[in-house]
Amino acid sequence: MGVLTPVAVRIGAIPWLPRLLPQIVFVDRLIQGGTAGRLTILDVAGLPNLMLTVIGRRSGLPRSTPLLCVPHGDTILIAGSYFGGPQEPLWVKNLEANPEVTVRFKGSTAPMRARLLEPEERATVWPTMLDTWPNFAKYEERTDRYIKVFELSRRQR
Repeated sequence: MGVLTPVAVRIGAIPWLPRLLPQIVFVDRLIQGGTAGRLTILDVAGLPNLMLTVIGRRSGLPRSTPLLCVPHGDTILIAGSYFGGPQEPLWVKNLEANPEVTVRFKGSTAPMRARLLEPEERATVWPTMLDTWPNFAKYEERTDRYIKVFELSRRQR
């Protein structure tokens, strides 16, 4: 975690933040563009993150999304929280349609496979997720939808 992580946690807890998602994504793209993809807004905040590239279920084109992540042993956990917004993030549907992904994490790119955690498994790892990003609990309160958690593991090339 970084120096700005506590600030990021406070900002992430703001109840009306989901309404600003288009602006947040815009700023994040500016940061990525200005750094040739080496930094995201999550890096600035000092949070663990990855770049998830998944094939679009309709377009068939690769779609990349920076996501907060939680390293967990040999795997990485990601949550379809979308700041607790009412809509599920688009990457979730793409991931469910095609779990074979590419992940850039800590400067390395690797082929990975995503697996949706069953509710019991999710309950087991949820405290670990909250240790990294306490606002996941607030996001659950903000939305009526079930926030899906995926486990990413390396696959053989």
